[in-house]
Amino acid sequence: MKPSFHGNACGDACCLRVQDLSVKIGSDRILSGVNLHVHCGQLVALIGPNGAGKSTFLKAVLGQQEYDGVIAFSAPGQRGRKPKIGYVPQSPSFDPGDPVSVADLFVCCQGRWPAFAGISRSKRQAILEYLDRVHSADLIDKRIGTLSGGELQRVLLALALEPLPNILILDEPLSGVDAEGMTTLMDMLDEIRRTYDLSILMTTHDFSMLPRYADQVVLIDRQILCAGTPDEVLSSEEFRNTFHLRGGMAE
Repeated sequence: MKPSFHGNACGDACCLRVQDLSVKIGSDRILSGVNLHVHCGQLVALIGPNGAGKSTFLKAVLGQQEYDGVIAFSAPGQRGRKPKIGYVPQSPSFDPGDPVSVADLFVCCQGRWPAFAGISRSKRQAILEYLDRVHSADLIDKRIGTLSGGELQRVLLALALEPLPNILILDEPLSGVDAEGMTTLMDMLDEIRRTYDLSILMTTHDFSMLPRYADQVVLIDRQILCAGTPDEVLSSEEFRNTFHLRGGMAE
């Protein structure tokens, strides 16, 4: 396991501990007995087949889904600060003809002031600073519907980073992003966690990026099947049986 920036010493809101988490919706048990520890400063990737419960797990952590078990944001016996959580959902779709710009989106998401009423100079400057965190200040006037998959993810990431969170949660951030864009986005996430000293929990169906960027990989299919370093999980029998892949490559 790659060392976290805190030396795996967790005692604050950037630490996520999940114990014996279960989720039942109606008569369907979506998750059962899930245990997970995201150390401060780590990037943890949650993988699994469609319908495995990955998004449900994220919703439970976000407080959007009822569950049984324990979700805590500090080390045992310690009382950590209430965490600030940034969330990037699966990419929404926008009509290419939609006149809403990136600046308009920030105004609508961050306040009650309607975008059509105009954007003050100070607000525009603030939006430029938020976008600069993800090296995307040049996108401020682009229409949302014309953004590429990678550009849209960077804009959504900039929104999730204001205010700066302790834990950043991303649901399939690589979906709809080309190979070059994936590398750019993952480099950016790695830079962000180092710069702002936060933890990242993400789901993904792209396994090629895991060895380079992830500290911990968790294979889940309604329960945790395997967890460990990227090499350990991608070479495991559980991974092979789930995806019919060996080391992330088709057999």
